[in-house]
Amino acid sequence: MTNTDKLTDRKIYVAIAEGELDSLDYDAIVAWAEKKIAQLDHKAAKAKETAAAKRAEGDALTAAVLEAVSYDFEPIADIAARIEGEDVTVSKVSYRLNALSKADEPKIEKGEIVLEGEKRRKVVGYRRIG
Repeated sequence: MTNTDKLTDRKIYVAIAEGELDSLDYDAIVAWAEKKIAQLDHKAAKAKETAAAKRAEGDALTAAVLEAVSYDFEPIADIAARIEGEDVTVSKVSYRLNALSKADEPKIEKGEIVLEGEKRRKVVGYRRIG
């Protein structure tokens, strides 16, 4: 095989698209496919590693949310009000509270609390465990 006859990805894709696989060497196509499968497997494994590392690491807001939770049940709005930062919203705090309560080893507990006012209303509250 000379340099001009090198089997490239493009040549293989063109041959597949045009239905002319007979013009290519069968062993070369099998080797190419095995190489591509190995690349896909490697990419998927790296993505899983990266995702696991990011989940384990958490983020700065999660740490701040955990610090803001007290040992008494409180509504999400009260917890969010104690966290400083430009991009802190009740929605972001709520997401992290929920994630912390559903973790393998939960650090906070989720419950329902009743707020008194003009009307009594039930809201979701969180408190620190331990």
